[in-house]
Amino acid sequence: MWPNGTSCALALTFDFDAEEVWIAEDPANERRPGVLSQGTYGAKVAVPLILGLLADHGVTATFFVPGRVAERHPQRVREILAAGHEVGLHGYTHRDPGELSRDEEEAELVASRRALAEVGAEPVGYRSPSWDLSESTLDLLASHGLSYSSNLMDDIRPYRHDNGVIELPVQWLLDDAPHFWFEARASWNKKISTPGEVLEIWQAEFSGIRTLGALCVLTMHPQFIGRPSRLEMLETFLRSVTAHGDVWIATAGEIARRADEVLPRGEQT
Repeated sequence: MWPNGTSCALALTFDFDAEEVWIAEDPANERRPGVLSQGTYGAKVAVPLILGLLADHGVTATFFVPGRVAERHPQRVREILAAGHEVGLHGYTHRDPGELSRDEEEAELVASRRALAEVGAEPVGYRSPSWDLSESTLDLLASHGLSYSSNLMDDIRPYRHDNGVIELPVQWLLDDAPHFWFEARASWNKKISTPGEVLEIWQAEFSGIRTLGALCVLTMHPQFIGRPSRLEMLETFLRSVTAHGDVWIATAGEIARRADEVLPRGEQT
């Protein structure tokens, strides 16, 4: 399935939520600078560090950006684009589409596309803020000319939905948030994983995916992965991946285009 004799594919994806993830959860958080500072770190410090790391390794990634983040941090999104990375849709606000009416969800889609277009992005793919879809989501994506979704956990290979939209499957195992997100108000009992623990998990899962010739989608958040120790972990992971010499590291959009070329129309798996 993969080009040029490569054995598997790896997509490095970043959900650049900045402050919006906390504001969407509770609008009152907009008046809580301490809470929002977690997301501000992602825009202020982490994204430049991530862009530097990706440049050092000569790889491109996909950044899924809520429209309101593009409005709040337009220069950061322009820097992402200038570095050759893909920018995808991630809602206008960071609200779960399953909690919206069809009209509300479409309004979010339209507003997010407009906000990203204003900073020079032309998104072709979508990641839900909740990694979940409503009954309308896939139809809305197709009707608005979007080619792929990266939200579901039902496969390890790309597949085509009935309406033609390509799915790039994800998995909590390969997301940094379950390992690193500590929410003080929720529970003080949740352990923050060490970079070594997460590296071991990601390397083992990638090894299995490579053996099966499948797709590995890493989902990361600048405010979490962008801490210095975790960036060192990500660099170690990238070195181990590239050492194989047979891994296609590409943007989500490039992988979706490849899947669209090789998957027969009407075939879902």
